[in-house]
Amino acid sequence: MKKIRRVGILTAGGDCPGLNAAIRAVGKAAFGRHGIEVVGIRDGFLGLIENRFLHLDKLNLAGILTVGGTILGTSRIKPHRMEISGRVRDMRDRIVENYHRNKLDAVVCIGGGGTAKNALRLVEKGLNIINLPKTIDNDVAMTDTSFGFDTALGIATEAIDRLHSTAHSHHRIVVAEIMGHRAGWLALAAGIASGADVILIPEIPYDVTKVAQAIRQRSRRGTNFSIVAVAEGAISREEAARFKAARERKERAVTRAGVLKSKAELAELDHQHAGSTLRLARRLEELTGLESRVTILGYVQRGGTPSAEDRLLATRLGTACADFINEQHFGVMLAARGEGVQPVPLEDVAGKRKEVPPNHSWVESARAVGTCFGD
Repeated sequence: MKKIRRVGILTAGGDCPGLNAAIRAVGKAAFGRHGIEVVGIRDGFLGLIENRFLHLDKLNLAGILTVGGTILGTSRIKPHRMEISGRVRDMRDRIVENYHRNKLDAVVCIGGGGTAKNALRLVEKGLNIINLPKTIDNDVAMTDTSFGFDTALGIATEAIDRLHSTAHSHHRIVVAEIMGHRAGWLALAAGIASGADVILIPEIPYDVTKVAQAIRQRSRRGTNFSIVAVAEGAISREEAARFKAARERKERAVTRAGVLKSKAELAELDHQHAGSTLRLARRLEELTGLESRVTILGYVQRGGTPSAEDRLLATRLGTACADFINEQHFGVMLAARGEGVQPVPLEDVAGKRKEVPPNHSWVESARAVGTCFGD
């Protein structure tokens, strides 16, 4: 086999703590252990399309282990459907051209679920690709965890800890919205770790009257405040039924017009869901008679210095990535499994999402200590 001499590395999708630690690990292990040159690709797949590269060496990898975000920049573009001057174009052939023009032997794509799908599309074009999983949502399929999650969990937990004193002092319901559009791992873990009284996640649709009932029971026992940890994608039973019906109509659609109509319906339901946490707080106030306040943590969960755990995970995956590159093992995502690293074919990852099973041990533990899930 031809020796691997030059690889590119990019970060795509949303930023999160640990990206720079992973870039550093891949780079230092690649050229330090295997003598492979490493170049950074600016702004994710966009840099591959626009031919924007940065040479990486010991100097520009120094001091980035503890830095949040990504020194390479990122973007959310889809290479196979990029809008240029009002037209949607497939830019994968341009990527292939720039890949060969820059004498790359492989590309490391660091990102979440969307990045895995885009990485697979480049594999299908004949490129050597390895994917590393990152996301604060912890929803990448086939891996125990993703770097970024532990840091975000610590931030969300500390934020809810700080809300306890205000909720207690003012006898209020405090609703903390935590990231997690389709998966509730972050809200679930932060809610358990901070002792939230109610946890609402996308995988367990809630009945607002049952949430209010749990809060009123606390009041009757003399505890006149409650903390509600809610994932941004948490939905009521009524919303869940509407989404399910719309998805079923999409699956039954046999014409392009029918599929487009179903997609538009799902998009409208998503649009209507915006602001649901504020509506939930108002409804709880009406049903309980207690004042409600909302704190939306937002992007603060994605920023700042990565935790020690995320630095360790990013370094483990990044150094293993350099070894897999040297062994020319491509078309895979490197999954964290226990204390080890396991390659998983990208086709087994792309398009899949790791959701919280309703009977997961974390859920059962939360129920055992009296946490309400609104179901």
